[in-house]
Amino acid sequence: MYSTKFLAALTAALLATTVSVHAEQVFNRIASFPVALNNPDAEEGTENSAEIITATEDGMTLVYSNALLGGIGFVDITDPAAPKPAGFVALDGGPTSVTVIGGKVLVTSDTSEDFTAPTGYLSVIDIATKAIEVTCDLGGQPDAIAKNADASLVAISMENQRDEDLNDGEIPQLPSGNITFFPVTDGTVDCASMRVTELAGVADFAGEDAEPEYTDFNSANELAVTLQENNHIVILNGETGEIISDFSAGTVDLEGIDATEDDRLSFTESQPGRKREPDALQWLDDDRIVTANEGDYEGGARGFTIFNKDGTVLYESGPSMEYIAAQLGHYPEGRSDAKGVEPEGMEVGTYGDTRFIFVNQERSSLVAVYKDTGGEPEYWQSLPSGVGPEGALAIPSRNLYVTANETDLSPDGLAGSHVMIFELSESEPAYPQIMSDLDADGKPIGWAALSGAVGDAEKPGTLYAVNDSAFAEAAIYEIDATAKPARIIKKTIITRNGAPAQKLDLEGIALDGEGGFWLASEGYTAKLTPHALYHVNADGEIEDEVAFPAELLANEIRSGSEGITAIGEGDDMTLWIAIQREWKDDPKGQVKLVSYKPSTEEWGAVAYALEAPSEGAWVGLSEITAHGDYVYIIERDNQIAGNAQLKALYRVPVAELVAAELGGELPVVTKELVRDLVPDLKSLNGYVVDKVESFAVDADGVGYVITDNDGVDDSSGETLFWSIGKL
Repeated sequence: MYSTKFLAALTAALLATTVSVHAEQVFNRIASFPVALNNPDAEEGTENSAEIITATEDGMTLVYSNALLGGIGFVDITDPAAPKPAGFVALDGGPTSVTVIGGKVLVTSDTSEDFTAPTGYLSVIDIATKAIEVTCDLGGQPDAIAKNADASLVAISMENQRDEDLNDGEIPQLPSGNITFFPVTDGTVDCASMRVTELAGVADFAGEDAEPEYTDFNSANELAVTLQENNHIVILNGETGEIISDFSAGTVDLEGIDATEDDRLSFTESQPGRKREPDALQWLDDDRIVTANEGDYEGGARGFTIFNKDGTVLYESGPSMEYIAAQLGHYPEGRSDAKGVEPEGMEVGTYGDTRFIFVNQERSSLVAVYKDTGGEPEYWQSLPSGVGPEGALAIPSRNLYVTANETDLSPDGLAGSHVMIFELSESEPAYPQIMSDLDADGKPIGWAALSGAVGDAEKPGTLYAVNDSAFAEAAIYEIDATAKPARIIKKTIITRNGAPAQKLDLEGIALDGEGGFWLASEGYTAKLTPHALYHVNADGEIEDEVAFPAELLANEIRSGSEGITAIGEGDDMTLWIAIQREWKDDPKGQVKLVSYKPSTEEWGAVAYALEAPSEGAWVGLSEITAHGDYVYIIERDNQIAGNAQLKALYRVPVAELVAAELGGELPVVTKELVRDLVPDLKSLNGYVVDKVESFAVDADGVGYVITDNDGVDDSSGETLFWSIGKL
């Protein structure tokens, strides 16, 4: 179904898009707003969230639902590049959706304590005073709210959701859901005017338990509704509530996908007859609907579909968005057997003469942007969002697009929930900064978690990088850094005795001077992964394995090798390995730079003094790279976003790398700051990522920095790749 020719065309479009073809009109991120700023008094580590998002009619204030804290937040975007906290209104229960009419916010909230007796209500809140003016009992559990074109009517999908722990989450689980309507006058509602359209019995699958998910009005006052679990779409007359038509969302024969969660990226499998099970939907015009096919317990077609309102399929994206995500290093391998990138939120916006379709991908943390052509949509670009983008909002009057990213990992010391703002302007895409080509079989070269790099000795702009233990297979990636974005053009799997090598956690790579490489693996004794060096040839075959000596291992901890570089040639070559953190025999605030001379098998070390960490953080090394009279070292803290303080490049004179014997007192080398990398990490207007892990110098002496995205899990998936120029 998805041919090599199709994939080649897709890659060509992706490359063209990210370089210059649409340079006159692209979206770039201009700001990220941590939603915790709206709750400064919340206890540290309190889980926060921004889910569904809307804006005031002048586009100057954002309003988002926050079910985790039980309220709605406001963000002042008078200057969209500098969003400010604008308040929080606490509500009973968990808000599920928001919309704005005039000077009022209409919010649906879930107060259910029992799946068999769901409850919820609609509230009307004055934006200026933040006062709750009206509350209406909805008689069930609401999900989404939508307003019609002239804001005279709102519709609420009353999902009455199922208990996912009962019968493996299968439906039917009564009560059934419905659509509830309210006429709107002066931005508010009269609770007594509520009317209900029952949806039980409409769908072909489990029709007695309709679970409406998302709603949207067209300009003809027709309301489209997804019944996700029922795999069905319903069209209603908004004025009367009458069902105009309904149809199954159908199935897709998915081919050339990664359908197995095995810590490998291989797009060779299939899932025939996969139910679409759409989540969000939007009208493209009065006749066409586009759906984000996230899937639920029985399906997930991994893409998006354009339907005529009579149910005719006009376009099916299939797994094409997943191929793009894989090329950008964002493919979520941990969701391969289920829903892949999980398209969930969706928006349509017309900017000037161009109508764009935005598809938020929950698990890849990307937004895929397409131009609506009236026929097959044209892929435009992909936007880097925070973790778990759910809410999607187009503000064409201000050339803005906004995402609300629901996932909050701050209790685990990772990134919190963010609202991200993108602007359409005449420019080039700032993201991606690195992507992959197709492999020999015409499928994406899957990659992520780049953890160490080295420059080719002769070819300017050619780099080699390795991945860490995010995948079961370790690999060497050849990078063309002269392309924009940089391109991964080749992937070589590391093998042992002809099979992919196991028990590797590669964190560094160095040239061996003979066409092969030395690799440093960070050990983890508890998982039987040794602290070791590996000598591989150009084909990735391991030719020699060098375990760390007993003098080192007697004091090991989990944080080991984080970079390797070579100084000298032939029998005079010495390898230097950066140890990330203090081992048991290191003075506090000092780490080892360990040496190994392959020709004599001699080990030694010097000491490197770390910068002092901020409270609650640790500081360590991430890379070591020799060039000229210096070795260059990345030193960083383990903090992310607003807590990040130290991400920097230092240099140490090669002349001071005189190794002392292990086990004795080590000489401390001097260091000099070369570059503070935090401003570079802020240049894409996202939050500062934690893992700056690679620094390579090419044959012309140009330095390149790469971040490690940790393989997408618990990460936004963003990989930053940039040059700091000639050293």
